[in-house]
Amino acid sequence: MTFNDKLHAYLQLTRFDKPVGIELLLWPTLWGVLLAAMGQAQQKGVSAGLPSFKVFIIFALGAILMRAAGCAINDFADRKVDGHVSRTKGRPLADGRLSAKEAIAAFLVLVLLSASLLLLLPIAVFYWSLGAVVLAFIYPFMKRFTHLPQVFLAAAFGWAIPMAYVAIQGAPDMWSWLLFIAYMCWTVAYDTQYAMADREDDLKIGVKSTAILFGRYEVIIISLLQTVFLLIMGAVMWHYFAPTSLGIIPVFGLALVAMMFAKQNSACTSRQAMACFQAFLANIWVGRYVFALVAIACLWTAFNG
Repeated sequence: MTFNDKLHAYLQLTRFDKPVGIELLLWPTLWGVLLAAMGQAQQKGVSAGLPSFKVFIIFALGAILMRAAGCAINDFADRKVDGHVSRTKGRPLADGRLSAKEAIAAFLVLVLLSASLLLLLPIAVFYWSLGAVVLAFIYPFMKRFTHLPQVFLAAAFGWAIPMAYVAIQGAPDMWSWLLFIAYMCWTVAYDTQYAMADREDDLKIGVKSTAILFGRYEVIIISLLQTVFLLIMGAVMWHYFAPTSLGIIPVFGLALVAMMFAKQNSACTSRQAMACFQAFLANIWVGRYVFALVAIACLWTAFNG
């Protein structure tokens, strides 16, 4: 195998060739960074504040690296089953281009690179990051033991939110945990859509998922999870922005997310694999839009009070 072939295999292992998952982790991490800075400013009696550029970049890079590490350990966990699934049989461990040892090595290198960023943050953030590493390592294996692997995935992806509050405020507060719960609801919803696309293959090979657990009620439960996400995000937006000149405008901004969710769920009612997968992909725009909504609101209040 040539160097270019090996490099391409590693890019596939870490999904750097498919940045969908990076965005689904990156944008919510940055919601947490921005809102933690808002909370810190309000604690000091100031209506608004922005995070330092250093903290913003550290968490962005950390999200990218940890997502790649999660993909590497996921492929290690699924190396014996990916070859039996049409969508994953071309992954580098499934077709033999990379070995299990190389996947573990990639995971460790990415975790160490991510950990090195923590040297630039308070030591408390490092202690909290251990939870993220544990969750990132164990969640790929959960599909063999529970029908709720999506919950472990959501916790692994969302752990950056309380970490952001620790980095900026010194400790997570009630609003950080509400944001974490909202993110978990959204993640379980979109990863169930993803699992719906693989449900037939998962049933054949004995892999568990929420799509299998929820059965014919999966779209209803996805809708309920999305509703909880919107309600909690509305409360979070109200808490941070109602005291500012923006008032509750950011809360109303979530109406577009509700319309995005409605379109996704309409597609998922067909239960067709491609329709469910496209609904999952549409969540990239949810993440982007909510980030833009939060970022614009934070910038507006920082410069206009």
